[in-house]
Amino acid sequence: MAKIFRPSNRESSILSRIESSKEHARRQAINMVREDPIRFANPISMKLVEDHLVETTSKNVLEEEIVKCLETLTHADEFDVDYRIAPFRNLVQQPNVVSLYLTAFVIEKLIDHKTVVDIFGSDTDIYMCIHQQVSKLLP
Repeated sequence: MAKIFRPSNRESSILSRIESSKEHARRQAINMVREDPIRFANPISMKLVEDHLVETTSKNVLEEEIVKCLETLTHADEFDVDYRIAPFRNLVQQPNVVSLYLTAFVIEKLIDHKTVVDIFGSDTDIYMCIHQQVSKLLP
């Protein structure tokens, strides 16, 4: 028979603190985006174009679409966010929810936009490009 694992009180409290700190970081990141989504959209769209990951006919429209995506993130409930980022959750060890949400948006939705010519690079390349800019703006 298999041994049944029952964590002690101490282990349970440590696991609870880890989970609550992850949730706090998630809420804090989304609240920072809520304050000023344009501050995030501009450097992200510029970096995607500069790194030749997104080829577009209009950088301004790309920035506007990213702003809309960030506003959607700030108003979405937890299930919708988890549903959107589920296919990309395993890209990196400790993913940032904002970076994952934007990566999912670029890969799944932005590719069908009329001003986007093509999207290049792997999912990880796109995530790393976006996360590089997001991490500069988040504490």
